Amino acid sequence: MISFVRHGIAQLEHSFREFADAVPSSLRFPIGKGGDGAVAFHREKFKPNGPPSGGNGGQGGSVYIVCDSSIASLVGIPKQIRAAKGSNGLGTFRHGKSAKDTVIRVPVGTIVREVTDPERKVKTKEEALEDMLEGLDDDERGKKLRNLRWVHYPMHTDENEGSDFFKEAENALLREERAAERERIQERQLYGESPGLHLDLTSPTAEGSQGHLVARGGPGGFGNPHFLTLTNRSPKWATRGKEGDWISLELELKLLADIGLVGFPNAGKSTLLRALTRSQAEVAPYAFTTLNPQIGTVRVWEGGDFDGDGSNVIEDSWLRRKKDREAMDAGLIPESKLMASRLGGELYRFTIADNPGLIARASENVGLGHSFLRSIERSLALVYVVDFSGEAPWEELRVLKNELETYKAGLSRRARMVLANKADKLDDSDADAVNEAKTKLEKLKSFVDSELSKEGTSLEVVPVSGKFKVNLEAAVERMGRYVKEARKMEGETEEE
Repeated sequence: MISFVRHGIAQLEHSFREFADAVPSSLRFPIGKGGDGAVAFHREKFKPNGPPSGGNGGQGGSVYIVCDSSIASLVGIPKQIRAAKGSNGLGTFRHGKSAKDTVIRVPVGTIVREVTDPERKVKTKEEALEDMLEGLDDDERGKKLRNLRWVHYPMHTDENEGSDFFKEAENALLREERAAERERIQERQLYGESPGLHLDLTSPTAEGSQGHLVARGGPGGFGNPHFLTLTNRSPKWATRGKEGDWISLELELKLLADIGLVGFPNAGKSTLLRALTRSQAEVAPYAFTTLNPQIGTVRVWEGGDFDGDGSNVIEDSWLRRKKDREAMDAGLIPESKLMASRLGGELYRFTIADNPGLIARASENVGLGHSFLRSIERSLALVYVVDFSGEAPWEELRVLKNELETYKAGLSRRARMVLANKADKLDDSDADAVNEAKTKLEKLKSFVDSELSKEGTSLEVVPVSGKFKVNLEAAVERMGRYVKEARKMEGETEEE
């Protein structure tokens, strides 16, 4: 049995949905139990009393983890995964078929850890067995254990259990189990408790490799020929297949993107991501629209163009997709315009993460704060996104910086730019509205210079509009520069 916990145990309340990398997803499911051995006897013409011919049970399915570069997040890992049971043995010496292994694909940068906390990990096989036997007297416990271990020839159960040959086989099986348990105890005494499984998957699994074995399927049971002896020529019992490994694993994604967008709920981060990339992040006029980190790739071409460049207005995602489909079906928008390759070459590319919105006291884990902050921590560089249409966007910056620093000292130093989103008024036809917006922008820049630009670092303030795609070229140019600098620093750090 195996249990998966995608990093961060927390539960959203009321109408909030679940955050994909912070779900209380303790998934328990059977890991390939081995197939049962068969009790059978060979029969053919002129040979009515042939030898034992029961086949052994098949091996249960194991679970492997494969690191796949085509996967971007842990969202696709289902909540229920079942490793197949091995097939039972059959007569005429036919062994059961081994079950297919289960492969779990995770993105590059995933850390896999075995959960050792007793309150979070799945019960061991021994603990589960004790729970099953709790409250039974000695006779009932013995009968239950025999049913779990043995398969009997039809209508011969009582005869077998009273047989000296069966008791001898049962004692031999018990000696094997006790010897294995003593070996485990001696290993713990000699080497201490095992730290548990730990995988740091920093590169894709080699082609042709099965991946990393995290849970081994159970062995199949023995058919009745296994118990054939010189004195017992007709054993009428076989053993059942054994359970596979029982383990709890915790998955955490280390790095999601080069640039991480940090802002309040409804600051327009998803709209910006859709405007800058080909992402289909959901856009809607309510808070906490984004509960899973959304990834987009910005490709910059010769001439300064980038994916997502254009003059169309970004609307609610379902409506935009519907309009695009209708326009393409009507022949108004040729497919080549939406998916065309550029005449010029690609200069560089980088990824952007639309992280879930932060709120005050997120560092105290309010509103899944730790889970959201953990996703922000994975980015090479950070960009603040504030709602410039609000009354005091600088107050948003104050809260955001404080939450980053409270969660992890020095995290706010990764911030390189402030995007004043929804700055539509700077291009308004009303002169008074434009002047008011310019005054607010100067106040925001003054706040950034005095409160955020310290220790030789200076944060740039860029007014943009994700909805109307205003001034995005300037934002992309600066982001590209930040990514190059961050990658260079990371490379120098690894060399040291």
